[in-house]
Amino acid sequence: MPGSVTSVFSEAENFAAALRAEGVLSLVVTGNGEFRARLTRVTLQSLRLSAAEEHLSRTGLVDVPAGMTLVALTRGTAFAPFWGGVRLGADEVMTLGASQRVHMRTDGPCRWGSIWLPNGDLVRYGNAVTGAAFAVPPAARWRLRPAMIRHLRQLYMAGIDASERRSSTFIGNQAAHGLEQQLIEAMVECLANGSLIEASDRTREHQDTVLRFEALLQTQPEQALRIAEIRRMLGVSARDLRLACEGQLGMNPVAYARRRRLQMVLSVKVS
Repeated sequence: MPGSVTSVFSEAENFAAALRAEGVLSLVVTGNGEFRARLTRVTLQSLRLSAAEEHLSRTGLVDVPAGMTLVALTRGTAFAPFWGGVRLGADEVMTLGASQRVHMRTDGPCRWGSIWLPNGDLVRYGNAVTGAAFAVPPAARWRLRPAMIRHLRQLYMAGIDASERRSSTFIGNQAAHGLEQQLIEAMVECLANGSLIEASDRTREHQDTVLRFEALLQTQPEQALRIAEIRRMLGVSARDLRLACEGQLGMNPVAYARRRRLQMVLSVKVS
């Protein structure tokens, strides 16, 4: 059934729990100051819209569930987030398929949006709209035509704005179905006519290094590993590890591991 919820957060732990529905497995706050965030989530029928506003730098590991596709887009003129170490431009979107993992981080105050839909629905609509076999790469960044990204963002914001105004216009099944169809068709048009932006080999290497670093921290959450141990386990140089973490996580590996461990301890105490 169509519905919506808007929540305001003053604790990172509560925001992290809410973001699990956005595929975020872990959230590490990397900025200093008072934590504040707002999250709006709109459920149509098979499609879900999310909109967030955050005020502190942080990083999170996103894991796309089986059978789903994530479309990430920017909102407004505030700083856009980094996906896999790359900041999205105003005319860009990121698509991630099932089981894809990537770090998404913010660099200070940030507003971001996402659209979640079953991959089968995207493919089915894509085949119908384009008249040809439609497929989206497992992980891709796209540059879109101005008119198309503007149309997609307008439809997306129609759902978010209706929710935040507590409007009844989107709550009915018929209206929700109509908005959902328009959104999927707009996404297909954008992706069918958009330009793929290839990630550099260096960026892909850094993404892989940091994902393996994150997995290592997950297997040994209570241990303060030394850089020499991490380098040996990952098979990378100290320089490459530092550059990868600074690009993907926004800080060096030692600082990130320390913050991550401290946040886990605080979270356990709070619960």
